[in-house]
This record gives sequence, structure tokens and C-alpha cells, in this order.
Amino acid sequence: MANTGLRPDEARNLQHRDVTIALDSGTSERILEIEVRGKRGIGYCKSMPGAVQVYRRLLARAKPGLPQGKRARNRRGESGDVPEPEAVTYPQPSDHVFPGNHIKLFNGVLKRANLKADRDGNRRTAYSLRHTYICMRLMEGADIYQIAKNCRTSVEMIERFYAAHIKNTLDASAINVRRTKPEPRKSKKPKPKKPMKDDDQN
Repeated sequence: MANTGLRPDEARNLQHRDVTIALDSGTSERILEIEVRGKRGIGYCKSMPGAVQVYRRLLARAKPGLPQGKRARNRRGESGDVPEPEAVTYPQPSDHVFPGNHIKLFNGVLKRANLKADRDGNRRTAYSLRHTYICMRLMEGADIYQIAKNCRTSVEMIERFYAAHIKNTLDASAINVRRTKPEPRKSKKPKPKKPMKDDDQN
């Protein structure tokens, strides 16, 4: 999420069939092309290269099996004291990328790392990952219009909430342009006409 700028609800709706690992023609790097489904309908997103390895790990991770405790097997109507070995399955295109509660998982990580609150006492949430993405892109000098399109928001919204980082996107060489004044033209005196010779008249 910190490499894509996805909202928490967009990440919750994300399925594997919405994600494609692609070679970006502009940067020649592997990125994720994502079809996003959220509060603004269907949109599109291109990730940072750092998201590719993380997503590949999710694809290679086997899906969690059913609980194999005696009570759980009795509730499912399975008999026998020894559970039968369960077949290992991997994520399918229609499976969610985050099958569990990813917000609860993220909050648990913050709590264990003692990072739930920042130095000003503000609570970090899953939405903080989107803020991190936008701030990092602005500080790296990315175009604010392209960031807004990639995050499915408006330029005005980014200018309002991330004004402290926009100064890094300003290009002084493009702003402080001075046109050189053209030199005044020198008035040219008309050359006197040469008298025509008799041969020319003929």
C-alpha cells in the first residue's frame, strides 16, 4: 500500500485478477498495474517497483488451511482422531489479495513496533500508508497532476493536505524565466541609386 497509494477500502476489495506484473515502457522497470475498485468506482494505478517483490511473495504463499483441532473437525462432521492431510492450495485469480483484516494486521504491527503514535502523539492508521506514498512522490519531484491521477484524487486535495512537500516539486529554472530583450534595430539609410548607363537603357 505504501508503494501504490491505495486506500484501505481499495486494498480490501483487491483481487489477484486485478493485479498484473508488467514492464513499464517509460522506466524499463517491473511494476504492478492495478485495476482499483473503491468509493470512486473503477480506476487504475501503477505501483512503484518495490511493490513487485512483495506481491510475488503473496502469490507464492499457500492459502491457510482449515483448523485441525478435534472440536473444529467435529463441527465439520469429520470423524477420526488423526486428521487427513489437507491439499496445499495457492491463491486463485478470484481470491482477495488480503483475505483477512489487513487493517487489524497493520495495527498489530504498529503496536509491536511501538509506532502506533508519531512524535506529535497522532495515531497512525492504515491510511497513513497512502499519505506516505504521496509525500514520498512529492519529495522525489513527481508531477502533482500524475500523482493525483494515480491516486484517484484531485490536485486541489493534494495541494490542501500536502502543501509542506510541494515546495520540492517547484522548479526554479522553469519559474524564474527571463526573456532576453531584443536589440533595437538600426535604421538603414537607403542607398543612392546609381545612374543608369546608356548600355543599360538599350
